[in-house]
Amino acid sequence: MTRTRGVRALAAVTLAVVVGLALPGTGTSVPPPPDNPSDSDIQAGRDAARRGAGEVGELANRLAEADARLTELQAQVETKLEDANKARVDLQRAERAQQRAQQAAQAAAVDASAASQQVDRQRGRLDEFVAASYRQGSKVGSVTAFIGSTGPQDVLERASLLDAISRRQLDVLDDLQRARVDKANKDSLARKAVADAEATRRAADRARDAAEAAQQEAIAARSDEQARSQRLEADKADAETRLAAARSRVSGLQSQRERYETWLAAKRREDQAAAAASRPAPAAGAASAPAPQDDSEPPGDAAVEVVIARALSQVGLPYAWGGGDASGPTRGIRDGGVADAHGDFRKVGFDCSGLMIYAFAGAGIELDHYSGYQYQAGRKVPLSQMRRGDMLFWQDGGSTHHVALYLGGGRMVEAPYSGSQVRVTSVRYGGIAPYAIRLF
Repeated sequence: MTRTRGVRALAAVTLAVVVGLALPGTGTSVPPPPDNPSDSDIQAGRDAARRGAGEVGELANRLAEADARLTELQAQVETKLEDANKARVDLQRAERAQQRAQQAAQAAAVDASAASQQVDRQRGRLDEFVAASYRQGSKVGSVTAFIGSTGPQDVLERASLLDAISRRQLDVLDDLQRARVDKANKDSLARKAVADAEATRRAADRARDAAEAAQQEAIAARSDEQARSQRLEADKADAETRLAAARSRVSGLQSQRERYETWLAAKRREDQAAAAASRPAPAAGAASAPAPQDDSEPPGDAAVEVVIARALSQVGLPYAWGGGDASGPTRGIRDGGVADAHGDFRKVGFDCSGLMIYAFAGAGIELDHYSGYQYQAGRKVPLSQMRRGDMLFWQDGGSTHHVALYLGGGRMVEAPYSGSQVRVTSVRYGGIAPYAIRLF
């Protein structure tokens, strides 16, 4: 019995030694104490981090202002680009009107010339008639026309005949003369229409030059602001580096304090390590993911779906300023600034209004290549009532500079800006026009 108790005691001691060696935080498993920074050192680090955070906050505000200014300037550039589009469309209209006026003037001139020639021919025939009558002794209104009459009745008959012939010839001459005057008046009006159309074309040409000059000014202003933004971005990067260093310093001090406190806690837990190791970990319950919500709207009528399908079929194509027509993507044009910098004149794609032209052409609707005219193309509905297939517009200072096609469910398809692609994205409400345009 004594030997048995001795064996059990030896086994208990052995088990205790084995458990002591195996359990963390017991015996020699606790390392020497780490450095313990003073409270003043930690407070000084926190003060430095606070100052750094304040500096970064100030820079963040300046960067936010710069970003807002860049956004504003981008809207102005887009407005000027669309103004240039409008000026080009107006010039094309004026040139077509001038061509029509010139064609009308040429036709009027031909008619007037023909009438004049006919009057001259009739006048010649009348002159021949008078001369022949004179040679025959029957000059209209003369006594010789009645010589040889057999009696009063013959005289009356000759007088009636000559009078009728004279009146007929003179009536024809008067009618032709009136026709020539009428044609001449029409020719004069046609020439005036040509002059007016030429004046309108010159005015449209000047408007185009002014719009393109304003476009270049806007592009230059945005370029200057972009350079300033890049400098601010560099300042931001430097400030963030310094802030990270300040936070790292205070974090280092706090980490040292935490390591020291952890060491103290480990020492206190040394005697209770076995109990802590045997404590079961709480079971984690599985959380089910919420079912996705479908906020899309039901499809519209067939025409709307044709328009939307055509627009969505171009997703991924490059943005090209001035690009796109009823048949599809076209090569962009030069703008002397942002579009040229992105090589839009070498790309085949769409700009915002060009994409709308292609989309609505599928439903037989013709649109001008200018978002401002597209904003006037249909029925205006409040944004709260917009529906799938409506056009959405963005304005700056009352001028329209961008257009997109609403898909429903807060989504739209657009050709956004140079350097991007046709895409589907969420509706942006900053700067959006108060009405959507409905063409169906």
